[in-house]
Amino acid sequence: MSTTPPLPVDLSGIRLGPSGGLARQLYQALRERILDGRLAGNTRLPASRDLATLLGVSRNTVTRAFDQLYAEGYIEGRVGDGTYVADLALARPQTAPVSTTTVQGVAQQRLRQHHLPAPVSGAPRAFRIGVPAFDLFPFETWARLQARFWRRPSPARLGYGDPAGERVLRELIAAYLRSSRGLSCDPQQIVITCGAQQAISLCAQLLVQPGDRVAVENPGYRAAAHAFALAGASLCGVPVDGDGMDTTRLASLEDCRLVYVTPSHQYPTGVTLSLARRLELLEWAERQGGWIVEDDYDGEYRYSGTPLAPLAALDRQQRVIYVGTFGKLAFPALRLGYLVLPATLAEPFAQRRAVDMRHSEIGTQAVMAEFIAAGHFQRHVRRMRQAARQRRDTLLREWPQAIAGCAPLPAVEAGLHLCIRVDSLARERELITAARGAGVEMNGLSDYWLEDSEESQDSRAGLVLGFAAVPETQIVEAVQTLRRAWRL
Repeated sequence: MSTTPPLPVDLSGIRLGPSGGLARQLYQALRERILDGRLAGNTRLPASRDLATLLGVSRNTVTRAFDQLYAEGYIEGRVGDGTYVADLALARPQTAPVSTTTVQGVAQQRLRQHHLPAPVSGAPRAFRIGVPAFDLFPFETWARLQARFWRRPSPARLGYGDPAGERVLRELIAAYLRSSRGLSCDPQQIVITCGAQQAISLCAQLLVQPGDRVAVENPGYRAAAHAFALAGASLCGVPVDGDGMDTTRLASLEDCRLVYVTPSHQYPTGVTLSLARRLELLEWAERQGGWIVEDDYDGEYRYSGTPLAPLAALDRQQRVIYVGTFGKLAFPALRLGYLVLPATLAEPFAQRRAVDMRHSEIGTQAVMAEFIAAGHFQRHVRRMRQAARQRRDTLLREWPQAIAGCAPLPAVEAGLHLCIRVDSLARERELITAARGAGVEMNGLSDYWLEDSEESQDSRAGLVLGFAAVPETQIVEAVQTLRRAWRL
């Protein structure tokens, strides 16, 4: 009775199943054992015939697995002596440990100071910031348009596209801006981006040199400040009052030729830049030969009065770069935004974007174009504006009248969030900690200031609440939860 000869190595645990190719399974099992050290370098492997007998497979199966391991350098043959595991330690070049300071160049050192925090996970809760009522988005309509596009797309649209974006979408955006924002522009001035953040980042990459002074609102949108700082800018915080950015303080800055603003609804205080300040800002840009980056992130949400024209609509000297986004009208995960650029900047911005990512994904652009052309977008904007107004009204009605250490609720005439001043940083942290412990989200105003701000810590305190993320019933429940958490 024949018996299988003892193997020179322990290969117990290898199990080959019927679900995949046997040779592939054996190759993966042996490679795994070589990499994790169970089969050390210079270990002699069993002959293919003996291993085939042990595993109950054909010799050809073992031979194919060995051939792949040979090809990738995991095993080697020795004339007259069989097959051995390659000594991978000798194959790896020995490198001296590199110090952390050597690895981390200037760009990485900046990134350690200027990066975005991890996004809040899970479905929206009251009072999450920066989230529209995407529970009202017409997903069935969107899915139908998307299925129609992908059912039989034109081969001409499946190659590399225009880095500035789909021509039809840019034409429709130009028409929409003319009718809704009073902003006249040529489609050639529009560059489609992966959300507003990429649009801001492109401005930083192309308009800022290391050491340049860039003015930002303080408090303000920190993600924009991070983008400019990563480009090497020296950030100059400009105070914000009831009329928006203090243009007198801006004018006092020396050697500053770029300013980032959110004039329609200042982020995060919620004030609107007055017409007088808008004209002063445009005069500053003309006088300095500077650039204004206008972030109109939620300009569609106006609840009373006539919206003021964007800076870009008032600009006669081609000094304003307008940033728009669909994220606050559809949902943030859509990642679809755009820039309206002075004619001289349109091509350079498209070229710079092409280096990063060639162009935006075609399907989303094509579907959004059809969504606008068919009238769905305009109806959705009206629905979203009405829903945001109703949710704002619910919060204003339900909010407690008196909270120790908090100012009264401000008038809210625009946007998707509001800001409440608090008399001390300690009180801000106390209120936010209790709210989050009870499952209610809100941000501290102190998080939106530059670290080197002149203002005292207590004067930076406040609460920032988004009111559009959830329906009215959840807003009522959240306020009741806050009453209990804050013991009102």
